[in-house]
Amino acid sequence: MSDIHPTAYVSPAAQIGENIKIGPYTIIEDDVIIGNDCIIGPSVSIYNGARIGNNVKIYQGASVSNHPQDLKFANEESTFEIGDGTIVREFATLHRGTIESGKSVVGKNCLLMAYSHVAHDCVVGDNCILANLVQLGGHVHLGDWVILGGGSMVHQFGKIGKHAMVGGGYRVIADVPPFVLTAGEPLKYNGLNTIGLRRRGFSNDEIFTIKDIYSLIFSQELNLSQAKEKVKEKYGDDKNAITVLKFLEESTRGIIKK
Repeated sequence: MSDIHPTAYVSPAAQIGENIKIGPYTIIEDDVIIGNDCIIGPSVSIYNGARIGNNVKIYQGASVSNHPQDLKFANEESTFEIGDGTIVREFATLHRGTIESGKSVVGKNCLLMAYSHVAHDCVVGDNCILANLVQLGGHVHLGDWVILGGGSMVHQFGKIGKHAMVGGGYRVIADVPPFVLTAGEPLKYNGLNTIGLRRRGFSNDEIFTIKDIYSLIFSQELNLSQAKEKVKEKYGDDKNAITVLKFLEESTRGIIKK
């Protein structure tokens, strides 16, 4: 059975799953799909285009799938997708896609802390953490297991590779490759996210290999093209080397420096 507060407005056209709790003064518009076992807090606004999975928790004052802050937006149909098990904390703002991609996406088992912002056409992978006040510009892509410290900002079209971590309060104006730890102004490579990798089951051998890959990538004796060739020669069949090389090929803003 669902528990919907009498002051909440839930459009009869919305598709609401089973065992849903909806708090007072929450608004859910017509073109909304919400899965099972979700908790929607008070004064939440869920707009047309929201596609919310199972076991999602959305706390008070959050705004999901509102119009993007893009002057080119012409009210085209688009969506904001939230994966199973994700938590959206107080006053987060999540904007749906534009005609460019048609959707914004937050994956499974993510934590979006208070006042975080996910702009139009963003893609956030699974198991990501956006701490308080994190701001993602439009078209940002985060890989799985990315952690962004409180108050950090990611430039539009920026990319952050999986298992990377950005310290709190920094601006991300160049792409951050996978597995790394970053801090500083301007943002710099500060070694591997070793603690995170170990928590996720990476072996010592894997961590050593990734460390060596980045010793080549950030070598003062090699430019990036030469470094990539060295990585291919030395670790061509290694899955983590393939992940790093693929990210470098897809980077459009250039990567951070050491």
